[in-house]
Amino acid sequence: MTGCNSKKQEVFKTMNDSELASLKTELVKEFERLTPQSIRPAEGYLKYPYLIPAGFYKQMWDWDGFFIANHLASTGKPEYLKYWALNLIAGIDSSGYTAGCATTEGPRKVFGDFAMKPFLSQGVYFYSRQTGDFAWIEPHYDALMKSLEYRDQTQLDTVYNCYFWENAGQSGADNNPAMNYFDGDMRSFLAPDASTFQLREIIAQALIAKELGKTGDYEKLTAKAAKLEDAINKVLWCEEDQIYYTVDRETGDFYRRVSYASFIPLIQKLAPEAEGKEMIKRYLINPEHIKAKFGYRSLSLQDPDYNNKNIIIPFSNWQGPVWPIANYLYSIGLKNYAFDDELRWQAGTLGALLLGDIKACDSMHENYHADTGAPLAPTDDYVDANGKFVGFIGWNLCTQNIIEGVTENKWMLLELKIEN
Repeated sequence: MTGCNSKKQEVFKTMNDSELASLKTELVKEFERLTPQSIRPAEGYLKYPYLIPAGFYKQMWDWDGFFIANHLASTGKPEYLKYWALNLIAGIDSSGYTAGCATTEGPRKVFGDFAMKPFLSQGVYFYSRQTGDFAWIEPHYDALMKSLEYRDQTQLDTVYNCYFWENAGQSGADNNPAMNYFDGDMRSFLAPDASTFQLREIIAQALIAKELGKTGDYEKLTAKAAKLEDAINKVLWCEEDQIYYTVDRETGDFYRRVSYASFIPLIQKLAPEAEGKEMIKRYLINPEHIKAKFGYRSLSLQDPDYNNKNIIIPFSNWQGPVWPIANYLYSIGLKNYAFDDELRWQAGTLGALLLGDIKACDSMHENYHADTGAPLAPTDDYVDANGKFVGFIGWNLCTQNIIEGVTENKWMLLELKIEN
């Protein structure tokens, strides 16, 4: 790339309080300026204002919108979570199929039988919890339940009681080598991210049922959540290696690839305290695996497929580059297991990387070279009609939530818990 090169900060340096406060102030100001690029007014099929990654992407995507909307809710604008949910709920068909992408022309069916990643009930619940308004859900409750049931029909392995993606692309980590992204690879894998995200959907729906007085559903869903949590720790946790792996559905064997997906159970604190801490020490904060000079990698440095290339058209390489959204999810695990020093390092490192990018390019990128900090995608030739670099905004905004957590104890941990 030429033209858009972020200024390099000193690597592995942890900022002091003053430096972090200054960084936060400057970054928040820039984020406030850029955020409108990710918000679009209602148009056509999309009856409510909708959220886009911006730049190259003009569609509303499932988990992109979820994280953008939660960020906006953290800044006092929870209505976008409701808009996001209503736009997706409108696309639930009679079988429960829910498209994971929607355009002004209608739902866009991609990546197999079930494209919507497991975030819908969570978004509905988080909006309602913040606003205290659950009554609006009642007309949509049956559709949400049907959506959960359809995932069980298409992505629940009843032998292991864990969930799988039909292909790596469906997971959003499009070329994660811990799954079946290779040409001709017909295997499918029980996945820590699919299972944990679905566990959170079940918990969220249980909490919704409780608020709406649907006692029978609440009891069934809480029992289902407990069974799934047990299965994740029984089937996907490798005691020998102290980590969650994907598991080959046919053989039941661990597929020993240390990827972004391995760490998703930590956002729900599924690993016991000692095991979670050991996993983080051994892999996440270890420079020989996930920790890099400019943030946390999306794939272990030890993996034979590790690289920092822009190898998927348009931009989705999860085989090494630093993704701000993956780093946000890592931050929840780090907070859950009390790695405060590493959170401070992460906040300063990632924040400085993005701020430097904004100053150089007047925008951001989807991902960055883990070992040099160079912006990877989109490349400089993605420009608008005026020749201006289009960049990427979207869920990168969640970096603000990491920094505010460290500097103000204002965390966005997206906690979901069934109280006994």
